Amino acid sequence: MALADTLASPASLDAFWMPFTPNRKFKQSPRLIVGGEGLHYDLADGRRVLDAIAGLWCVNAGHRHPRISAAMKAQIDVLDYASNFQIGHPGAFVLAQRLAEMAPAGMNHVFFTNSGSESVDTALKIALAYHRARGDAARYRLIGRERAYHGVGFGGISVGGIGRQRSTFGPLLNGVDHLPHTLDLARNAFSRGEPAHGIEKADALEALLALHDASTVAAVIVEPVAGSTGVLPPPRGYLKRLREICDKHGILLIFDEVITGFGRLGTSFAADLFGVTPDLITTAKGLTNGAVPMGAVLLRDEVHDAFMQGSVSGIELSHGYTYSGHPLACAAAMATLDAYTQDGLIAQAAATAPYFEECLHALRGLPGVIDVRNVGLLAGIELQPWTEGAGTHAQAVAQHCLDKGGVLVRSVGDTIALSPPFTLERQHVDQIVDSLRAAIAQTARPTDAAA
Repeated sequence: MALADTLASPASLDAFWMPFTPNRKFKQSPRLIVGGEGLHYDLADGRRVLDAIAGLWCVNAGHRHPRISAAMKAQIDVLDYASNFQIGHPGAFVLAQRLAEMAPAGMNHVFFTNSGSESVDTALKIALAYHRARGDAARYRLIGRERAYHGVGFGGISVGGIGRQRSTFGPLLNGVDHLPHTLDLARNAFSRGEPAHGIEKADALEALLALHDASTVAAVIVEPVAGSTGVLPPPRGYLKRLREICDKHGILLIFDEVITGFGRLGTSFAADLFGVTPDLITTAKGLTNGAVPMGAVLLRDEVHDAFMQGSVSGIELSHGYTYSGHPLACAAAMATLDAYTQDGLIAQAAATAPYFEECLHALRGLPGVIDVRNVGLLAGIELQPWTEGAGTHAQAVAQHCLDKGGVLVRSVGDTIALSPPFTLERQHVDQIVDSLRAAIAQTARPTDAAA
């Protein structure tokens, strides 16, 4: 019997402490997924729903993609596990080469992790160690951005900028500061792609460097498109300006592409779309289509080569995980990359994006819709907050979409986030938008003004 066929008992519901979930509320009326195929999930109550968030920003090729499932089944019958500590297996090296070929030019080295959180903490550690390897140990400061999400490791929380996640755990890493976020509803509401206004937000980095002394700053980390805070595309020219400032002061620039990597924006990486090459890129999620945990950090040659000094018998970086480059994850990732490239899924995502944009912006004018933001197959619909508290409006809309429209969307604050699989077609876009239109209308209150 498949594990999904075993419905959760009251005891098992109580035993599992769910992540990022109001557990007591959920367990009063649990919603359980028991199967999935293509664009859809099967729920325990017998309903089939359209997955408009690709699992959790990750199932880009659709659920149970035949190519990926076959690769994993074949791998488990040959090699279940091999360490990559001072011994290795071919799959990790082949996958690293594939990723280097897919990455922006000059990023020819890969360090494997198991999640986006691990990728972020790995990139931060590499940045600190890089400066030390070059004899510049004074560089210890890290700069993130307000409203950023960089996972749940202590490094990621420290450079992250979502208050409720930081305040839960008390003091975090020292020597961390934050750039201002880029959301500007007054000037940029209902922008399509990159907003026209806000490049000056990048100049705030110069002010931070003047405050802290640029020679003490090791790295700046940003999401090219901030995801978990409500989908915030970068203002036009913003990322290029950050690159210029970092180059000027000898600071590494890290792009957190855990969400945007592997085709979400219609290109292999956001770095390609925006024409800016960082020094490190963090990835996970879409790397294996969510089929098995895996992450990776992509490095520019100059960063990698700084560690290749001294004795050849010495460990260049004292860092890694038991499951770095796991054979099963490598097999899943190789098949996933084939689906993106050989099966044309990234190209399909790019082709569908204009229709996705057009349909979503047709929601403008509905009661309570105060912004629509999008780039590629990534979008956020921001709703006017209700007096009951932050997030309650979006939660009501998301619940209506699931219960009445048969569509799974995600509420993040008072924004509805969308990141559908690349395999969706126009009729699926129509179903998503029709569900949202009905949900917004049915949950509207007299105080919800139309934008």
